[in-house]
Amino acid sequence: MSAEEPVDSQAQAQLEQPFAMVYGQAVMEMPLDLYIPPDALEVFLEAFEGPLDLLLYLIRKQNINILDIPVAEITRQYMGYVELMQSVRLELAAEYLVMAAMLAEIKSRMLLPRAETIADEEDDPRAELIRRLQQYERFKAAAEGIDGLSRVGRDVVVPKLDAPQARARKLLPDVSLEELLMSMAEVLRRGDMFESHQVSREALSTRERMSDVLERLKGGGFVPFVELFTAEEGRLGVVVTFMAVLELVKESLVELVQNEPFAAIHVRARAE
Repeated sequence: MSAEEPVDSQAQAQLEQPFAMVYGQAVMEMPLDLYIPPDALEVFLEAFEGPLDLLLYLIRKQNINILDIPVAEITRQYMGYVELMQSVRLELAAEYLVMAAMLAEIKSRMLLPRAETIADEEDDPRAELIRRLQQYERFKAAAEGIDGLSRVGRDVVVPKLDAPQARARKLLPDVSLEELLMSMAEVLRRGDMFESHQVSREALSTRERMSDVLERLKGGGFVPFVELFTAEEGRLGVVVTFMAVLELVKESLVELVQNEPFAAIHVRARAE
């Protein structure tokens, strides 16, 4: 009785395993309405990428010299494969039929009798096909060589490791009470040096400046116009002096004289 218990427990465990997992849910029994189409599973033993690939396969399989292709035998084997493709998957046979027509044309040209003079002048009907097969063979060999190289993600895995978060430990300075008091005293001393105060500018009067200009011109001689201005007074002084001169000219108390265009301007008081 004890020897049969492990067998029963193992069978019970196998019965409890799910039949399949669908969207994360376990399916314990086979669905009754499950339909599997007859063409759900297809096995391809030989896969060709085009008609030239098929021709190259047939030539290599029989160890035929590519420069001396027996067109009749190759055409027969090629058409057998095309008929198989039409019966299995019709949409793949379109581009292969073009090559079949080319093989049939080459075969017919080689079977037709030709005169010796014409045969010497014409090229071999297989020349164009041989050239295309040689070119395709070179490109296919180069593609296989490139595919044989190591590829990142397929043959080579680049490891990636995130760097740990570095936390720098900040060491606090050891400050004594005496140094703290000295720093505080320095801050207070610098604060006393930057006390703010307001500087008021003395207002300038146009009437007073008119009197000053007349005082400068009391001698009756000509005075250069630029000498009436003082650079220390800044822009305000220039504006007030210019307005004072304009008022004096308006009241006919002074006159402005310029000998020629762009020459220096002179000011003189008018006679009473």
